[in-house]
Amino acid sequence: MTEAHDHTFPKAEKVWGKKNVDLLFAKGRWGSAGEVKYCYVSEPGASSPKTVRVMVSVPKRFFKRAVKRNLLKRRIREAYRLQKDLLAGKDLSLLFAYNCDRVLDFGQIYSLVGEILRTVSAKLDAAD
Repeated sequence: MTEAHDHTFPKAEKVWGKKNVDLLFAKGRWGSAGEVKYCYVSEPGASSPKTVRVMVSVPKRFFKRAVKRNLLKRRIREAYRLQKDLLAGKDLSLLFAYNCDRVLDFGQIYSLVGEILRTVSAKLDAAD
């Protein structure tokens, strides 16, 4: 399988660790697309190969039951996994925060995540 068609989501592509999460919230740039907010921070000059690291959040204040929160997180991760080639060659951390009190179907989430990825890619290209 070539990297352009590699639709996996390994641990190396996940934001983890207090230091990385704190950096994302402290220096990140916020935006929103419909019912999904996003925050990203570009990390140029990292010694590792260029990767996009992703974090997904569904707040408890909207969905008290963990079953629905987990469903939405799975849908957002799957939508990202299928479209992650839109950010190929970038080095950044990205947070998706669900910001709605109703459960959207996968098609709606897929289009919102795609819109976010295209927006972030365009902003990073404009900054270069």
